[in-house]
Amino acid sequence: MNQNLHQAGVKLLNALSRNADLIMQVYLSGTLHEGDASPGALDNLKKLGILWRPEAGGPLRLKKAVRTLLESSLQDERNRQIDTNIGSTLASLKTLAQHYKEALAHHRYAEAQAHMNDLSEHVYALTESLGNSVRALFSRINNEFGYVASIDAKIRENELAQNQVSELLSQLEMFRFDELSDVAGSIRELRHLLVVALQQSFARCTQELSIAQSRLLELLGRFREFRGKTRLLKGFLLHMEQQPDFAPANYANHSQVPTLFNLAKPLLQPAAVDVNRVDHEQDLLLLVGRIKALHRADKPIDEQRAAQSIEVENQGQVELDDKAIHQAVEAYFCEVIDTGQRLTALQYLTKQGLDFDPEVWIYQVIGGYQGLAEEDRKFFALEPEVENHPIFTGNNIVRDIELGLR
Repeated sequence: MNQNLHQAGVKLLNALSRNADLIMQVYLSGTLHEGDASPGALDNLKKLGILWRPEAGGPLRLKKAVRTLLESSLQDERNRQIDTNIGSTLASLKTLAQHYKEALAHHRYAEAQAHMNDLSEHVYALTESLGNSVRALFSRINNEFGYVASIDAKIRENELAQNQVSELLSQLEMFRFDELSDVAGSIRELRHLLVVALQQSFARCTQELSIAQSRLLELLGRFREFRGKTRLLKGFLLHMEQQPDFAPANYANHSQVPTLFNLAKPLLQPAAVDVNRVDHEQDLLLLVGRIKALHRADKPIDEQRAAQSIEVENQGQVELDDKAIHQAVEAYFCEVIDTGQRLTALQYLTKQGLDFDPEVWIYQVIGGYQGLAEEDRKFFALEPEVENHPIFTGNNIVRDIELGLR
């Protein structure tokens, strides 16, 4: 243990304790006038790094480290600072981990323990910094930026918070847990710090930031709605101040009525049955029973609508010679193979003088192509000649099919 460092720390804490009232006064007011404290106490606080003077002749202020300590401990909602310097912290963690592994490999256990202590301090400081950043965001969201008065100021603070959330999320993308796992290796202590602890903090912070981002967007919409209503009300009040005798005109007497006033008077809603009233059950049943009752009136006999006799005759059977058309399709495919030239289905139908319906012939050619085996089909190329439907858009008509070899 470094005895000098221990004594210096005790001296600093004693100075904070003795001058607690003065330090809180500077924290709340921002500055300190030298007449409010003794010169000896001020010199001691300046030597210890608690107070400092930013410019010559200016008032004394708290050092940033002391102010940060008070803001974090007191959970002061005025704290709007978010630490997003994660890149340098991760680089320091990797460097300390390498120092620890090197000291451990050379059996310098005291040095390795010192590096492990520094590494633990850096890891826990990083997780605490992430937690404090998220806490500061939610503190500002929960009180709806109550530390500023106007709606415009609330909108600006909301946009600042959204920028900070985006910056923090982009910084969180610098976490590379595969690299940290490689740095930690098989050492259990390093894996606990660099992988387990950081990953838990990363997951928790990412989830809370997504919730904060959605709530910020919701608040921004509300603030903008309030601002629009406030501007409308202020405009109306200003108009009434400038023209106190203003009275709305009777727009019903105008030839051009604004849309806002061109509305019909409300009408009575149509009557409806309340089926939830038990005492009306019998009346409702009687009404329903009357609705279901059928009253058919006698109608005169219409001779034209009388039953007519129907003669049933034997219908001729339509037979399709499948064998002939299949053989014609095979001959068409063989013709293309023998000549090696591309030939359309209708050209072959006309050339051979086949007595088939053109549409049936095209369908049969497509079916013959689809019925080939996969290894045989790859030798042929079938391209349809498509024409758009003249009336119905989006519908295509296949006029012909061209068959050739690949």
